[in-house]
Amino acid sequence: MSDPLKMFDVKGNVALITGASGAFGMVAARVLAGAGCNLVLAAGNQQALDEIAIECEKLGATVVTVNTRPNDEASCDALVDEAVSTFGKLDILVVASGMNKVAPINEMAPETFETVMDANVNQSWLLARAAAAHMKGREYGKIIFVSSARSILGHPAGYTAYCASKAAVNGITKALGCELGPTGVTVNAIAPTVFRSPLTAWMFEETDEAKAVRDGFLTRVPKGRLGEPEDLAGPLLFLASRASDFYTGHILHADGGYTAG
Repeated sequence: MSDPLKMFDVKGNVALITGASGAFGMVAARVLAGAGCNLVLAAGNQQALDEIAIECEKLGATVVTVNTRPNDEASCDALVDEAVSTFGKLDILVVASGMNKVAPINEMAPETFETVMDANVNQSWLLARAAAAHMKGREYGKIIFVSSARSILGHPAGYTAYCASKAAVNGITKALGCELGPTGVTVNAIAPTVFRSPLTAWMFEETDEAKAVRDGFLTRVPKGRLGEPEDLAGPLLFLASRASDFYTGHILHADGGYTAG
């Protein structure tokens, strides 16, 4: 305890981040690169993947990119194998891949519901399965899922698939936290609300529409503002480091108090 900052030191660790070209994935890549990790970045968008890889290399990280989505058991196993074959180990898994498709229930095709569930639930489980097989042998590892405030709150605009999938991610987090607890591997999730990203940039604008939507939303956010990427950096570093060794099966709501009220 004489040097508590050492608990947050992840320098030299190896992190696999899926969905690395997405909003949360890019935050995770920048944070862990800046903190001294080496990275395996996976995403389906090659151009965006290359761009975030260059950013991370400028921050000092050695970066391997894999232009793929974790669509099945083989691809998930291959991503973990890539980390281990390149760097000799895998310390941190951040599952930032996923999707949302919005439609009222009677306008959403069953296939659409199944696609969202597969991307957010099945693929999270498969990635954790592949990573745990390696991490358990080392008795150290950090598995971090991305949940959402919508995992515990409904939404009137056709979010049945998304809400159900993120609630399932919470269930996986808790169950794996219990299952892997004795191995030294921790399993936790970050559950954000709206934060600044290319998809939500319009909500931060000063247009009449944006202000109306933003003001209505902020009546339920005790902190009185929307989230910024920096608001996710601290929770991520905590869950990726030794500082969180006694925390597992936990859903960390990075939401300005939105789900507290």
